[in-house]
Amino acid sequence: MKLTTLFITFGLCCSLSMAAAQRPEIVNYPDRIMLTWSDDPAVTQSVSWRSPQHSTKALGQIVEENSHPELEEKAQTVEGQQLNLVLAEGGKDTYQHVTFRGLKPATTYVYRVGDGSTWSSWNQFRTAGAKEDFSFIYLGDAQNDLRSRWSRTIRKAFQQEPDARFIVHAGDLINRSNTDSEWREWYEGSGFIHQMIPAVPTPGNHEYKRDSLGQLVLDPHWKVQFQLPKNGPQHLQDAVYFLDYQDVRLISLNSQLIMLDSSAALEQEKWLEKVLANSSKKWNIVIMHHPVYSTAKNRDNTILRERFKPVFEKYGVDLVLQGHDHTYARGAAGRERPVYLLSVAGPKMYQSDSERWMDVSAQNTQLYQVIRMTGDRLYFKSYKLNGELFDSFELSKK
Repeated sequence: MKLTTLFITFGLCCSLSMAAAQRPEIVNYPDRIMLTWSDDPAVTQSVSWRSPQHSTKALGQIVEENSHPELEEKAQTVEGQQLNLVLAEGGKDTYQHVTFRGLKPATTYVYRVGDGSTWSSWNQFRTAGAKEDFSFIYLGDAQNDLRSRWSRTIRKAFQQEPDARFIVHAGDLINRSNTDSEWREWYEGSGFIHQMIPAVPTPGNHEYKRDSLGQLVLDPHWKVQFQLPKNGPQHLQDAVYFLDYQDVRLISLNSQLIMLDSSAALEQEKWLEKVLANSSKKWNIVIMHHPVYSTAKNRDNTILRERFKPVFEKYGVDLVLQGHDHTYARGAAGRERPVYLLSVAGPKMYQSDSERWMDVSAQNTQLYQVIRMTGDRLYFKSYKLNGELFDSFELSKK
């Protein structure tokens, strides 16, 4: 009996050893793949990703989608660039990015990224058209419990609007600046969504911290993850930019610097007026983190109302998409436009002062917003996470 047991044990050990020898090597693939735009959305697409440590090349492959499975046969290979990120927790990550150019408008493309030997999965996106109807998603602060609670907001928004052309993030994507573990949760929470739908982000106060000299410093993850247009004021181009998508001009302001840096506020004010004065687009939408009109009793962003609100009104800005106060609010301050909006996508909540400027308000409610552009009309809808419509309105241009 003991001899039989010995043979069985010996055989089991041999089997396990052989299985271990035959086990395939674990391959580290590119991750944290992110679509953004650094140039014209009709003819370009930028992609960034975190590469495995051994990668020395940044390559992208792209081909027009035709449902043929042999994508490599006709794929064009484009060389990108590499950036190193020193982590606050210690160590270093390598991020790479590439911009595909010379694309056709209103066309679906398939792409992958890697180093020539190790590749991501194939993903797809669609370039902007000329006068197509389209929709996009607007999300307020994510900030906390990104993997477990914020994730359901962005996933439900995608489930409802899978053909959205981009997603606006109105600041405070994470809670603690330069904390890689929180960015890991943010990417896990959003899953594959931003591999197919570009992000249009603006930073909040939680993307900033002060260095040893007391200077405000933007989270270094920002510039390696988000390849954005370089058309903002000098030294502010990581977060201040405008992007034209068909007949819409999207304008990102860095409200954290507006609130705390008088010279940066003046620079952005002058730049904003020029950008709006030169806009030939039918719709102009401003994205910034701090609200012009706060929903909280103990908050009052005076500089935004005194210096930026008059510019919005002078040039007929249609929407101002904001976050920061962790409630929902909509109002136009006695005018037809701009309509000021404030929303929250994550689980952190504040109390709202219902006696203030809002026409519609809510608290303790995670929400996502879908904005649809159809010719001369803009349709805005805000939804609860069960898909129930919470608020809606429309604007028209004649």
